[in-house]
Amino acid sequence: MDKFYHSVRLDASLCRGCINCIKRCPTQAIRVRNGKAQINSKFCIDCGECIRICPHHAKTATYDSIDVLKQYAYTVALPAPSLYSQFNNLEDTNIVLNALKLMGFDDVVEVSAAAEIVSEATRQYLAEHKEQMPVISTACPSVVRLIRVRFPNLIPHLLPLNPPVEVAACMAAEKAMQETGLPREKIGVVFISPCPSKVTYSKAPLGTEKSQVDRVLAIKDVYPRLLSCMKTVGRGDVEEIGVSGKIGISWGSSGGEASGLFSDSYLAADGIENVIRVLEDLEDQKFTNLQFVELNACNGGCVGGVLTVENPYVAEVKLKRLRKYMPVARSHMEAEHEAYVPWTTGVQFEPVFRLGDTMMESFSRLEQVERLCRRLPGLDCGSCGAPTCKALAEDIVRGEASEKDCIYWMRENLHKLSREVTQLAQDMAESGKEKSGKLPVLMDYVRQISSEITYLDSRVQEPGSEEEQEETT
Repeated sequence: MDKFYHSVRLDASLCRGCINCIKRCPTQAIRVRNGKAQINSKFCIDCGECIRICPHHAKTATYDSIDVLKQYAYTVALPAPSLYSQFNNLEDTNIVLNALKLMGFDDVVEVSAAAEIVSEATRQYLAEHKEQMPVISTACPSVVRLIRVRFPNLIPHLLPLNPPVEVAACMAAEKAMQETGLPREKIGVVFISPCPSKVTYSKAPLGTEKSQVDRVLAIKDVYPRLLSCMKTVGRGDVEEIGVSGKIGISWGSSGGEASGLFSDSYLAADGIENVIRVLEDLEDQKFTNLQFVELNACNGGCVGGVLTVENPYVAEVKLKRLRKYMPVARSHMEAEHEAYVPWTTGVQFEPVFRLGDTMMESFSRLEQVERLCRRLPGLDCGSCGAPTCKALAEDIVRGEASEKDCIYWMRENLHKLSREVTQLAQDMAESGKEKSGKLPVLMDYVRQISSEITYLDSRVQEPGSEEEQEETT
């Protein structure tokens, strides 16, 4: 599997070439070229921010349809803790779990139950590895990918434990094989995800060679069918399926994972821009006496994923109400779980942002970037198709763009050229060379340049406007 597999895709037919996505992408993975956005797969971390911000719905997440259940002889649903936060007045998680079985799944294994096991393993790890603090959570795949490509010095601080979804998948697969006697390939372990990042994880996991998650459904697709099934379940007897408590359910929102460590020495941040600021400060060693750092790419945590249906802050309130009368934890680390929790492979630095193949070449190109930045206007308007002037300079050094892409640079140079040509025409006229016939041609050239300047002036007034993009395309 390609290490740069991505679940966030671009539908070029819907793209209008606006610059909303390039200004919000946390890793500057998007460019607008020839009136269409382009995603650099090496830079993308599948946070889904472009999906959230695109007004034309040109960015989409790829995931499976509910029809994939027919491809397996036996299916197990893995509901994310954030799934419970999508429903009004939910007082018992068993209603959702029974509705999943009524919807077509043969069994259900809660990801929140696996989260309690991971929390217990994390407490043990922190007690045994004090020299590694602060330890950074690895529950959010987008954050792990961000650290892998941009913060190599923080890789040793990553918590080397599988996320709850992977632990739940291992438990589900083993349980299904024991109870049914079916081979693993006939069993479908299906995760119900709040975000595209988990889809990418199932295809190209970090920390393990192969994920036990076979398919991934979106919460927003499951929601309407599940809601109908929940009404049916509510009218009958409800089977006790749930085996998770407050700790597991809390993982659905920001701070939930850290609260399960029973320690005040932690930091929890959500929203990819806030996450980047925290990572930058961690790299600069600005935090002291911290044991644990929980980071979530989505605002509010997993409840803010782009594949959910509820407002993330409303969803967080619903989770708080749901877990109010729950026991602290109902699932604990057993001997059979110990093989599911630790990473089996490490995370390697991927220097995708480097400018050259060697250190000397990188330093040389960095100097070129700095020189270009001094020549560019420094407005970070995005009209060139890059998010910032520095990003454009880096693209130029890599050979992926030109200074002419900057309309401000073009306008200034055309003004300069126009002045030079005008002066030349005047000099020729004064020297009596106008009879040579060259002067009329030269003046036509001046008028042409003036026309180009007028056009560029109109573009500069409203960079990135919809009218501009239509004219460009």
